[in-house]
Formats: sequence, C-alpha cells, structure tokens
Amino acid sequence: MSAVYIEKFVRRVMKPLLYIPSQSELLDFLSNYEPGVLGYFEFSGSPQPPGYLTFFTSALHSLKKDYLGTVRFGVITNKHLAKLVSLVHSGSVYLHRHFNTSLVFPRKVINYTAENICKWALENRETLLRWLWPHGGKSLLLNNELKKGPALFLFIPFNPLAESHPLIDEITEVALEYNNCHGDQVVERLLQHLRRVDAPVLESLAPEVPARLPDPPLITASPCCNTVVLPQWHSISRTHNVCELCVNQTTGGIKPSSVSMPQCSFFEMAAALDSFYLKEQTFYHVASDSIECSNFLSSYSPFSYYTACCRTMNRSMMGFIDSEQEVFETPAIAFSSLEKKCEVDSLSSVPHIEENQFLFPEVDMDSTNFTGLSCRTNKTLNIYLLDSNLFWLYAERLGAPSVTHVKEFAAIVDVKEESHYILDPKQALMKFTLESFIQNFSVLYSPLKRHLIGSDSAQFPSQHLITEVTTDTFWEVVLQKQDVLLLYYAQWCGFCPSLNHVFIQLARLLPPDTFTVARIDVAQNDLPWEFMVDRLPTVLFFPCNRKDLSVKYPEDLPITLPNLLKFILHHSDRAPAPQNLANPPTKECLQSEATLQQGHISHLEREIQKLRAEISALHQAQVQVEAQLASARRDEHRLLRQQQTLEKQHSLLRLHSEQLRALYEQKTSELEEVARRLQELADASENLLTENTWLKILVATMERKLKDKDAAETLAPLKEARSDHPEPAGAPHLPGSTPPSNVSATLTSERNNENRTD
Repeated sequence: MSAVYIEKFVRRVMKPLLYIPSQSELLDFLSNYEPGVLGYFEFSGSPQPPGYLTFFTSALHSLKKDYLGTVRFGVITNKHLAKLVSLVHSGSVYLHRHFNTSLVFPRKVINYTAENICKWALENRETLLRWLWPHGGKSLLLNNELKKGPALFLFIPFNPLAESHPLIDEITEVALEYNNCHGDQVVERLLQHLRRVDAPVLESLAPEVPARLPDPPLITASPCCNTVVLPQWHSISRTHNVCELCVNQTTGGIKPSSVSMPQCSFFEMAAALDSFYLKEQTFYHVASDSIECSNFLSSYSPFSYYTACCRTMNRSMMGFIDSEQEVFETPAIAFSSLEKKCEVDSLSSVPHIEENQFLFPEVDMDSTNFTGLSCRTNKTLNIYLLDSNLFWLYAERLGAPSVTHVKEFAAIVDVKEESHYILDPKQALMKFTLESFIQNFSVLYSPLKRHLIGSDSAQFPSQHLITEVTTDTFWEVVLQKQDVLLLYYAQWCGFCPSLNHVFIQLARLLPPDTFTVARIDVAQNDLPWEFMVDRLPTVLFFPCNRKDLSVKYPEDLPITLPNLLKFILHHSDRAPAPQNLANPPTKECLQSEATLQQGHISHLEREIQKLRAEISALHQAQVQVEAQLASARRDEHRLLRQQQTLEKQHSLLRLHSEQLRALYEQKTSELEEVARRLQELADASENLLTENTWLKILVATMERKLKDKDAAETLAPLKEARSDHPEPAGAPHLPGSTPPSNVSATLTSERNNENRTD
C-alpha cells in the first residue's frame, strides 16, 4: 500500500488508453519494455466508432488481473500510422511483440468482446522484462522464477508517476540487444529510437520475411576470443604475460593481416585452449609492452587456425603473507575497479571482458559481441526488475551495501550452479556495465568471482587465543605462513561449544608464531566449495608449506587434547628431516637450529611453570572443596536425625488425629440422636398445646351453654305469666322481662355457633 502506486493505478483507471498521434510516439509506445496493444479506430465518420467502447472496456478489464498496468493499451486514429503496424480496418487490434511474430486480434475466430480481447492480450503477450513484487511473507515467487534458469535481478529506484525512466530505457536497450538473435530490422529501428539516433521514416513495422543472408566472407568478424593469464616463468618474476586467444577460420589458408574473431562454438574454444596450453612455453618469455601476435594451426582442421596476442604486464606484489589485495599495474594501462581487487589465488584469474579494450586497443570490440548473446550461450539469463525503494532488503541479502546514496544494484543468481555474482556496487548501473556483466557471465570460462556472503569481519584483540574466521578473512588466515587448525561450527550446533576449552588449551600449548588455532561459523559465512563440509563439528588441518594438502580430522576419533596433538604432529611438515651425510649442516644452520630448539625449550619451560602454578592452585582448591564436603556431610547427618525425629512426631500426630476423628464421629452421632429426640419432644409439646387450646375452647363453650340453659329456665315462668297478663302497647320494659326480638335473634345465632363449635 504505497501512495505512488495507488495514484498510478487510479490514473490508469481514469485514462486506460494512450492516444498515438505521430510516428515518434508510436515508436515510444512500441519500444517500451511493457507489452503494447494498439487499436485502430476512425473517428471521422462517428464520434464513437464501432468497437471503440469494447476496446476501452478491455483496457479496464486488464487492470483487474494486471493491476500494476504492465500491459499498455493505445489508440491510433491515423490510417497511415495504422498501416505501419498492419492495421487496415477500423476496429482492428494489434499486439506488439519484439521477437515473436506480432498478432492481430482474430475477429473471425474469437468474439469481439472486452473479456476476449483482454484474455487474448494477456495470454499472448511477450515479457521482455518482468517486475517482481514479493509481498513480504512466505511464498514461492522467487523460487518459481529461479527454477527457470539463471536470473539477473536489477534493483532500481522506480517512481511510477515519473514521465520518463532513463535507466529503464537503458535496461530495455540491453534486453533488446541481448535477445535480438536474428538481427531483426524492427528491433534495430526501435533500438535506434531508444538511442535517439535519427533514422529515415519507416515504411512498415510489420514483420518481414528475412532476406537470404549473403555468403560469409573469407574471414568473418563475429567474436570468438578468450583471455588467458600465463603463470610466472620465474619464481622471482613480477611480470605476467596476458594473451588474447582467438579462433579464426579461412578457406584458403591465407594468413590474415589483422586479428579476426569468427563465431565458434564452446567446443571449438575448448579445443583452442587445449592447443594453446600445449604451446604455452612459447609465450612464457615474451617481454614486450606492445602486443605481439602469433598464429598456429589447429590440429583438427586445415582451414582453422588460432591467434594469440600477448602482452607483458607488471604485477605489483602487495604481499602474499599479509594477503593484502593485489593490484595489476602498468604504466600505460588503467584498470577498472573490478580488477583492482584480487585474491591470493589470482594467478588463475583473467581480466574481464570490458577491460579488453584497454589491454588490446588494436582489437576492435564492437557492440555486436553482445547482440543476440542469449542465443549463443547455454546460460541464458531471465531479467527481472525490483523496486529498490520497496525491496532493498532483498538486495542486501544478495550482497548490496545496507547504506548507499543510490539504491541501484545488479546480481545474477544461478540455482543450478549454486552460486551468484554481483555487479561491483562502486560501478554505476548503466548500459555498458550491464553488458559487460552479462558477457562475463556468459563466456565459457567466466572471469566473474562467485560472491560469498559472510558475517562482518570482527577485529579481535591480540590476546585472543582462537582466531575467528569470516568469509573475507578465510584466505588470509588459511594461507598464512603457519600451520592452521580450523574448527567448523555453527550456533545451532549444541555439541560445538563443549570443544572450546579443548581448543583453548591447545592454543596455549602451541607456539603462536608458528601455529594458528581458528574457527569459523559456517551458518553465517559462505566458503569455497572445495572447503565445504557435510557435518559439524569438523576440524581441518592446513600444513604450513603445502596448503593444498589439507587433512580432515577423523570422524570416528574423539576430539580431545591428546588426540589433537597427535593428529597435528603426525601431519605437520615441521618434523625434523633425516640429515644428509654427503652435505653436513653448516655452522649457521646448527646455530639457527640450536636457537630454534632453545626457543622451544624456553616456551615449554614457561608452559611447565604455568602448569605447576595451575596444579598448586588446584591442590588448594581441592583442600577447600574437601573441607566443604566434610561440613556438608555433617550437616547431612544432622538433617537426617532431625528428619527421623520429625517422622516419629508425624506418626504420633497422625495416630492422635485418627483418634480425634473417631471421637468426633461418635459425638456427632450422639448429638444427632439427642437432636432427634428433642425434635420429637417439640412435636409432642406442640400437639399438647394444640389440644389444650381446643380444650379451653370446649370449656368456654360448655360454660356458655350452661349459662344459656340457666337463663332459659329462669325466663320460662316469666313468659307464662306474661301470656296470662298481657302488657299494654308501648309499656316500658322492666328488668327481668322478655327481651325484644333482636335479642332473641342474637341468642339464636350464639346457640348455632355453640353447636358449630361442638
């Protein structure tokens, strides 16, 4: 999610079609590295000609699957421009391809719809340069591309909103020349346009039937040369002879007047090198600042001969012992920064192809060496672009510096050969350096040095007994004038740290002026393939005078101090050699031998004194440890007695606890029985209270009944007397007289209540 890419996408959606009004803009459109689709529509007869809206919609459809817009859609309205790309009828669609035949949309076979046009363009497009957009997570994007073959990764700072991209134009020019195997005229015209070279007006950009090539001349001019550096002819010589070996062919056996470079196969070049090495003694003693050329016939064909042009060059000895970077120097020749860095084994190195013009200015190094190179090599490169503003981390993993002013970087990765090469970061990323980089990779005996990724070179104080080796310091340590014992380890190796004390003791025993103990973390540092190991830990021994006779420590032998000493003494070439009776040793030799032996004796005496001091210190430590052990034993016995006492108390407490638990259970059962009885008494008491209440009510009722009965018996004579002597109406009632009717009703209700109570 980047603002510039979002804006680019929005702009493509707002304007999916590019208008092509002139031939210059047509060449701009076709020479672009992105695939181009052109539609021809005549707007003179209609403001919206038939098929235009469909073509417009197809451009929008392409943005669904190709959201970065790497397929460009353009519109031509001029019929003369349309004829240049074989478009005659309005509504025709043209797909431009640089090296394969360009296509016109087959309207008679496929329906003319937006989906079909988009699908047809995406399926048949030709990708000259491909952008890679890793999403940052785990994916197979790079793996799938690297499985296709060697890959050239170009990291460039890309601005999607810029109107022009000069660096991409140069890369496009390199890609067009690299893949232009048949000298296509259309591609040549596009290359001229990219170079801003004036050219006549085009008649057609449509592919033509290739004309019959003329008969080759007696001496062709295609390149077939290789640079060879001869070893020193004398051990003290500071010069080397550098030769340019070329394969030449002629039909008449006529000796050419100038160096020619015909086209040849890898087998012919290999045969030329074999013949050259058989005659290399002839070129050892050539000493000349100018180029000396010699011709010799091939043993395979009477019509072939080889030309070797040699020149003597000084070699500045910066020091093999210190393993400093060596520099080739000549008064009249300036070398590029690529050759200023030379490893110790640079006797077998050869100058890069881009320097041939400085070594041999008389030899014409024309640009045709690079044109169509992809078809003349078995190591054809696939070219990929990455935005360094987004993916510089990948460049750093491949060897780019983490801090740089310009984020430009180029690297070649060859998975099959398990190696990769980088363009010198000090060189600018441009057409010339890219062509040289690709040429150096493509030749049979590539002068490129495999790039090894290692950890930063650590600087250790002089008192460190073990030297930490990195990729950069490997040759410096291994090839020094000392015996070297090298330990291979890794951070994930759990057993490796247990060997540190063994190697520290070994380093203390061995004299530091004649022996080096070192180690290297193979997980963080790459090594040359001849020094790779398949298991850890591994120990290698490099003798002083014969570094090529390195010896691997036996895998079935434990890595201990005595075994390491025996291994070193057995394989070291410092063992005393038998004396030659015919030539007795001189006095100086005996003195030097005595001095050397005295030095060894002094060193051993110092080591013995150190060991005695360590032994006394160990004795004192042993006494202290024994005293501490005795005290610990006493404490152990005391604690044992306390433990026994506590165990007895614990058993008594356990027994008492069991008794209390039984008593608790007994009391609990008794309390439950008492509670049950109390509950029964409470229930009985409640029943008695209820019965007592009913008895009280019954007694009260009986009393009322008795009273009512007595009152009735008292009132009976009075009623009889009243019936005999009736009272007058309205006469007042006397005490003891018959109650009124309402009183009778009250009495009646009370009797009913009493009956109900009974």
